Amino acid sequence: MPRLWIDTVGCQMNVLDSELVVAALRRQGWDLAATTADADAVFFNTCSVRQHAEDKVYSALGRIRLEKERRPGLVVGVLGCMAQKDQALVRSRAPWVDLVVGPGQLHRVPVLVEAIRAGGGPQVEVALGRTAGSRVEIARSFESYDPDRDPTMRPNPFQAFVRTQTGCDKFCSFCVVPHVRGPEQARAPDTILAEARRLVAEGCREITLIGQTVNSYRWTGGGTTHRLADLLVRLDAVAGLDRIRFVTNYPRDMTPDLVAAVRDLPKVCPYLHVPAQHGSDAVLARMRRGYTISEYREMFAMVRAELPHAAVTSDFIVGFCGETDAEFQATLDLVRESGFKNSFIFKYSPRPGTKAFQRQPDDVPEGVKKERHRVLLDAQTEASRAGNLPFVGTRQQVLVEGLSVRDEKRGSAGTPPAADGEAQLTGRTPCDRIVVFDAPLRLVGRLVDVDIVAAGPWSLGGLVAESAAGAPVPGGAEVACGTPLPLYPIRLPGVGPEARGT
Repeated sequence: MPRLWIDTVGCQMNVLDSELVVAALRRQGWDLAATTADADAVFFNTCSVRQHAEDKVYSALGRIRLEKERRPGLVVGVLGCMAQKDQALVRSRAPWVDLVVGPGQLHRVPVLVEAIRAGGGPQVEVALGRTAGSRVEIARSFESYDPDRDPTMRPNPFQAFVRTQTGCDKFCSFCVVPHVRGPEQARAPDTILAEARRLVAEGCREITLIGQTVNSYRWTGGGTTHRLADLLVRLDAVAGLDRIRFVTNYPRDMTPDLVAAVRDLPKVCPYLHVPAQHGSDAVLARMRRGYTISEYREMFAMVRAELPHAAVTSDFIVGFCGETDAEFQATLDLVRESGFKNSFIFKYSPRPGTKAFQRQPDDVPEGVKKERHRVLLDAQTEASRAGNLPFVGTRQQVLVEGLSVRDEKRGSAGTPPAADGEAQLTGRTPCDRIVVFDAPLRLVGRLVDVDIVAAGPWSLGGLVAESAAGAPVPGGAEVACGTPLPLYPIRLPGVGPEARGT
């Protein structure tokens, strides 16, 4: 039985793509290898959003070269966004790579691997570029595929990503995604519903709908147009499904009906990731984001009015082309006033093929980028800490995901907890706050009620609530974020950067 090893870099889309690739190969008789040394094929599923992600892949390819020299029959593949963007460059820099496959052709991986193993030489399959044909031709070249899932590839068998659409048509000036993932194409709602039901039958309790701009979802069929709010209504009725999340959202498509769906549907989590990217209108215009900061604030105010307990998170880029001190200050002001649960903060990284790369100089010095990144991260840290403190003294419903980072490290060091012993576990509230607590391992994958007794900027600490008999409460009750409890002191390890969620 041939064995494969796959390394995934990047977003939730890439995580799902890797799961689907492994499932397709397993149907052809492949199994997973524990290390590259045990593998007959090694794949790198790549990201092109930032240069750092690409550098990591080239470093990994450099390391695998030695293995390839020892075992010439080893198949080395580069998959995903970097393969689509730089197919020629990948084989130029790493000629020992046998397989280069873009995200629109991942369904072809099993056939291409067999061709390589049969002596057919290197194989390259990518989609058309965004200017290489009509929209219909380009869309067809990015063939969407979602075959049978492989639960063993998920971080947790009870949580799964479900794709609502592929591609993106926003064309922000800094972003390479529309070029590497093609035009926006929605999946049929009936197909998504069927996939969700299959996942529940496999034991999945929480699904996260993913799309480059998931709230732009639009499917027209049978004379009816379905938007994301309509899809959420249907998913909320799926028996056995406990939680529904969706990421990532585009600010202009955060419509009142979608906010109302989050408010009214019991299974939809009150968590919204709505990237602002910047606080300055001038920079947003250079980024081609399609909205002003006033419009973003109006959207944010609507969310706060309808969902006062919802967690809202954001993305920000510092050091974008031409960013002045005053423009950066506008971003800093936005972070300080908004109270985001957390923000993903990045230094601007020029991406070949984007409008910014072609037309705008990367003129903010690296040292200035680093300092602005530090200042903004510090401001978000304070906002995150302030947002977590009110949870101390409340009871929260937590989906237990597994060992905390601390106990994962202990297990890696050779001291794993007993099969049903007590360990430091971690999970998330409906509003996506990380909770760390000591509990039996049998609770992993279950909904439990946890009393919050400590708070840091990136996580909460708690104790599993006990019944009158002293046994852990299995959970399942509808508990809103913020149910008050008497506050009592406890020393709880693990609350802090080790469980950091940003």
